[in-house]
Amino acid sequence: MRNSIENTTVIHNAVAAADAEVHAILQAMESRNSGLALNRRGFLKLTGFAGGGLALAFFLGNEEALAAAAPAPEFVPNAFLRIATDGTVTILSKSPEIGQGIKTAFPMIIAEELDANWDRVKVEQAPINPTVYGRQSAGGSRSIPSNWMQLRRAGATARAMLVSAAAAEWSVPASECTTEKGFVKHSSGKRLGYGELAAKAAKLPVPDEKTLTLKDRKDFKILGTRVTGVDNIKVVTGQPLFGIDQVIPNMQYAVFEKCPAVGGKVARANLDEIKQLPGVTNAFIVEGTGKPTEVMPGVAILAKSTWAAFSAKKKLKIEWDESTASKDSWSKFVAQAQELGKQAGAETLKSNGDFDKAIADSRVVEAFYTYPFVSHAPLEPQNTTASYRDGAVELWSPTQTPDGALRLVAGVLGIAPEKVTINQTRVGGGFGRRLMNDYMCEAALISKQAGVPVKLQWTREDDMQHDFYRVGGFHAFKGGIDQAGKLVAWQDHFITFTADGQRPVSGGDMSAEEFPIPQLANTRLTQTKLPLQIPCGPWRAPRSNAIAYAVQSFLAELSAAAKRDHLEFLLEVMGEPRGPNAEGTLNPARAAAVIKLAAEKAGWGKELGKGRGLGLAFHFSHAGHFAEVADVTVDENKKITINKVVVAGDIGPVVNMSGAENQVQGSVIDGFSTMLGLEVSIENGRIQQTNFDKYPLLRIPHAPKVEVHFIQSDFSPTGVGEPALPPVAPAICNAIFAATGNRVRSLPLKLDGYHV
Repeated sequence: MRNSIENTTVIHNAVAAADAEVHAILQAMESRNSGLALNRRGFLKLTGFAGGGLALAFFLGNEEALAAAAPAPEFVPNAFLRIATDGTVTILSKSPEIGQGIKTAFPMIIAEELDANWDRVKVEQAPINPTVYGRQSAGGSRSIPSNWMQLRRAGATARAMLVSAAAAEWSVPASECTTEKGFVKHSSGKRLGYGELAAKAAKLPVPDEKTLTLKDRKDFKILGTRVTGVDNIKVVTGQPLFGIDQVIPNMQYAVFEKCPAVGGKVARANLDEIKQLPGVTNAFIVEGTGKPTEVMPGVAILAKSTWAAFSAKKKLKIEWDESTASKDSWSKFVAQAQELGKQAGAETLKSNGDFDKAIADSRVVEAFYTYPFVSHAPLEPQNTTASYRDGAVELWSPTQTPDGALRLVAGVLGIAPEKVTINQTRVGGGFGRRLMNDYMCEAALISKQAGVPVKLQWTREDDMQHDFYRVGGFHAFKGGIDQAGKLVAWQDHFITFTADGQRPVSGGDMSAEEFPIPQLANTRLTQTKLPLQIPCGPWRAPRSNAIAYAVQSFLAELSAAAKRDHLEFLLEVMGEPRGPNAEGTLNPARAAAVIKLAAEKAGWGKELGKGRGLGLAFHFSHAGHFAEVADVTVDENKKITINKVVVAGDIGPVVNMSGAENQVQGSVIDGFSTMLGLEVSIENGRIQQTNFDKYPLLRIPHAPKVEVHFIQSDFSPTGVGEPALPPVAPAICNAIFAATGNRVRSLPLKLDGYHV
């Protein structure tokens, strides 16, 4: 044995050589175009590294064609695993970490099937290269379901190869070997660590995935436990993980001022005056592309510090050409919608049975619900550091869609996508806002136009004024209750917005299969679209975050009109299971289970004092079934106290219990914060709320207690960052009704005088 210093040097050199070979392979894979057709099978291509390590990259493609494509593999991997000779397992997490915990969850899935010792797992952020890794993005709570089986197979394949290596070493059948926490064990008592087996395993053939044995859920040792986030220490100690932390050599600090009414252009600006200000190095007009998703026209200022740039921005005097700018007005939209709600919808999206006959024979209940535009308001405003040089650009950015940004930035700059390099940083809040990469395009174009590296930093006002907002909307409901108190007719005239006159804006559409339409015999769903120029986009649990409020609140109105217990009424509307459900669709049995569980844990039906009530709501979205019961007290001055919110959810097997609970708690707090006091009002195309003084996020003292319960089923898993949010607003509104008799039909609650 070498001494410890020599050993450390050897290991260091081996790892360095392995890293270099990985880099070379990835470059070769990116540069070559094999033209091989994809098929449905996936397999693992084994690569032996210098130093005796074992590396596994997961590929999708034709095995025979890939094997013949020497010397470098030519299909892209979507997961990557390296085992060093010292037993350290390095796992690259390919998708952006936006606080949803995916940088921890992905490695947990691989480590579970690998039977790794979690204490010996090292996690790294993968480079952004969709040619190699496939889709790299975070949104829609799709990261876990989209990668679940691929990551499990990657871990299971590595485990199988390590077992084969140990079996060969001991001259015993592989069936006599087991694995546990980074070791292969034999029934005789022998055992070898993964690091000791890495070199031998690297020389073995890759097993066919059909021969792999994946674990049963009951045998999970890592999945379902509470695991601390891999970046937690770095986050709480202020390490430079976020986009806003980035600094590169020779960098200048940039700000960018755009017209407060989208669509406006720069007519003239006091650029000469700005250039004379302390610390300012340059100021110029950026014509842009005229697309909100890319670069709108504006004025860029470069300076030696953020403070100098911000100070100069305050002294900008720009004359805007607003001939084609937005003139949108929320107050006018509300007035229009209220009149439209009295009429039939412009188009029919769904019609079942005979609604007119059913409603004619029923007790009729009508209501009009309104919810406003809202901003994403991430605590880290948009930013990107960009360095354009010699026809290529490198960026450091907190984006949710780095793979899409490669093509977008390339198009804006007029260069090939392979000339764009993106370094993924941790994201300080996304909620769907960073699915758009306009701030990346701005930074890249400013760097190119200025000829220097820049760090573009938006202000809070920029972030609030130039968002892709959660669209507001309206529902004119009509329901029919028969003599037995059963819901027999349902009509919803949905009033939304359109940017092109054809389709609803992003997040402003509604499915014809939205609950409870498929559950009822006589239904009618119609739609009317109002023209809109303000840009809209996905906001946490798109569509569902608002639709659930309206639908679940009106269902509670109907049960109250029928003088029925709402739990009983809701379960009746849900109906009985009707056979197997397609993956990712509402499952009445799973829905009923979470509704009953939430009600049980909250003590549904218990006696409460004056001014206190329980409210129940359910919603299915993003493949997650969630029910919530809010326990709310309202005093005579309309002060709200959320005593507790009980949440029951079914998202299949939970990957990280700590992370899942955290996401549910965050969803409830976010949902309550939004419904309580958040709204974006628009007048003359301008956003009226430009900072937190007029957009008051919930403060810590008012955060409700949240009790979380999961039904761990064997259905395919889904994410949890979004589906727990939609039931929050209707559960609280229904509790307010139970406590006060007052029905909330317009959000935010502050409009009706409610406060905390």
